[in-house]
Amino acid sequence: MEIMPTPVVEINSEILREKNIQLFIKREDQNHPTVSGNKARKLKYNLEKAKEEGCQTLLTFGGAYSNHIYATAAAGAIHGFETIGVIRGEETLPLNPTLAFAKSKGMKLHYVDRTKYRLKNSLIVINELKRLFGKFYTIPEGGSNKEAIIGCAEIVTELNSVYDYYCCSVGTGGTLAGIIHGLEGIGKIIGFSSLKGEFLTVEVSSLLSSNGFEIHDNWEISGQYHFGGYAKFPDELRAYMLGFEKQHEIKLDPIYNSKALYGLFDMIKQDKIPSGSKVLFIHTGGLQGRKGFDLD
Repeated sequence: MEIMPTPVVEINSEILREKNIQLFIKREDQNHPTVSGNKARKLKYNLEKAKEEGCQTLLTFGGAYSNHIYATAAAGAIHGFETIGVIRGEETLPLNPTLAFAKSKGMKLHYVDRTKYRLKNSLIVINELKRLFGKFYTIPEGGSNKEAIIGCAEIVTELNSVYDYYCCSVGTGGTLAGIIHGLEGIGKIIGFSSLKGEFLTVEVSSLLSSNGFEIHDNWEISGQYHFGGYAKFPDELRAYMLGFEKQHEIKLDPIYNSKALYGLFDMIKQDKIPSGSKVLFIHTGGLQGRKGFDLD
């Protein structure tokens, strides 16, 4: 998959000037027309591996509003793969914009109840899916595996500048793991969890170690800015996001990047980012998620 080079733009605001912070945003949301952001990075080497293994079908997992389901359907259509999306929960008609798009790209939608979905990585469920659909290449939920880590590492290895801080949103942990791997201990990395719970630090460490990558010790995950949990979008966050977009003319998504940027600016206000720091925020895309919140 060809991924377009993405610009790094500096943004300015009163609080940044007051705290003497330089903030840059890497526009990964602009790296591909439909398979954008971190999803393009995660899928790049998974698509190559699927071809190497002679698989013509991609099977993956996600919720009804999953950016990963959307991106996999788009990538499959572009690169000649059949695609199957195993969707958590019951079918609801009419389909929401995410699933309607996936279906329009030829993805077969297979719904499973939440109990079975929790067992999605078990041999029992995988073998049942093989009986139903035949041979396929499996991509995990959120696309986070070894190939994704290698792809996401390129977000930072292609940079022309060095920063004191590297920041991004965290969902399944694959993007953050790739950034940790790509930086090889350089700088300080802050991930902002969009999910409730403190489990993501263990998840990211496990992703790195189980795939043979060094964990390093220059990163942390903040769990204070999830705004109630995944896909929660309260009025405070909506107001912040729309205000940011108006001021800086950069669109955000309501699930990941808006929360992470809110968290980053809050840390800057609290002097948790030292004066004089040069900070890079990685915009991971996911703008298709705006449609489910009537933002476009």
